Amino acid sequence: MKIPLLDLGSQLRPLREEIVAAVTDVIDSTTYIQGPQVVGLEQEVAQYSHVDNATGVSSGTDALLVALMALDIGPGDRVLTTSYSFFATMGVVLRCGALPAFADIDPVSFNIDPRSMREVLDADTEKSIKAIIPVHLYGQCADMEPILAMAQEYDIPVIEDAAQAIGAEYPDSSGEWRRSGSMGLAGCFSFFPSKNLGGIGDGGMVVSNDPAFGELLKMLRNHGAKPKYFHARIGGNFRLDPIQATVLRIKLKHLENWHQARRDNAAYYNKLFAGTSLTTEHRLKTPVAVYEEAALAASEPRNHHIYNQYVITVEKRDELIEFLRSKDIGCEIYYPLCLHEQECLSGLMDKPVLPHAENAARTTIALPIYPELTESMQEYVVEQILAFYQA
Repeated sequence: MKIPLLDLGSQLRPLREEIVAAVTDVIDSTTYIQGPQVVGLEQEVAQYSHVDNATGVSSGTDALLVALMALDIGPGDRVLTTSYSFFATMGVVLRCGALPAFADIDPVSFNIDPRSMREVLDADTEKSIKAIIPVHLYGQCADMEPILAMAQEYDIPVIEDAAQAIGAEYPDSSGEWRRSGSMGLAGCFSFFPSKNLGGIGDGGMVVSNDPAFGELLKMLRNHGAKPKYFHARIGGNFRLDPIQATVLRIKLKHLENWHQARRDNAAYYNKLFAGTSLTTEHRLKTPVAVYEEAALAASEPRNHHIYNQYVITVEKRDELIEFLRSKDIGCEIYYPLCLHEQECLSGLMDKPVLPHAENAARTTIALPIYPELTESMQEYVVEQILAFYQA
């Protein structure tokens, strides 16, 4: 049985006719920059994310970049974030001429650890940290309540890296459930094809409840011009393609069902792994939905975890990957090298001590979790993993 890590074809087939017709309409309209499809998607994503405004941009990376540009992040500044993330989280900081300040992760959720963040903030005697970027990794929100409290205490804006977590929700102590991207000054989404809401190319969006910040983002994504040809700020060409917008508008209607299918698949994986020698001997750790109890106690189901990735912790990780691929089972490492270990950072800053992040990079593996995955496919994946460790 051949099981890919992600099967975009199975998602496309039932939507293909509608997508082709909608893309054709965009082509025939000759409106190829901005236009009503982009505006429509911005309104729909803002409503979905429980925010006042949204700004479509060219990628998830550019979403983060333009948000930092709007904050005037530059040389001499630092941005507090996690080292266990995709490169874009750090890359945009470096492109602004600033440097990252890394906190360690929570070993259960893999998200940035507020306790480690507190240590980094307390050690910042020069007050050089000018922004905080928590990453909602793998589809689960970071522990935002203490993060937001620290940000308020230190008067530092929060930009949520929600590239993998559109629609994920976080329960605060008041019992309110808050959507990813709606909690900080701004939230940044990626529409890379592998995301739960993915386009047919690159795309991204910045959402915010601050109208002035939203207007500034719209100006900066278009070379900082307002009105046309008059540039009060230096921006960039970060515009979202209307073809991507029209495809995303079609897919957005199905997003809740896709989220639920991923949660169902994750629950079935957990059931299959439960009670095996892997879990009882602590050689395998399955994902933990940190806010699961709060979700179950709520009167209605919540998107507390949308499982953009289903990541397990294992022994002999690299050997397992080789074995699974020999059995035609797709798998991947997210991420094999922490950001603070990347060569491009060499000589720019002292290397921090981040044991939990480094351990995650050495021991984790992502398994197929896409909505169209069948139970028989999941049973085959788990069967082969068990066979590897029992050999």
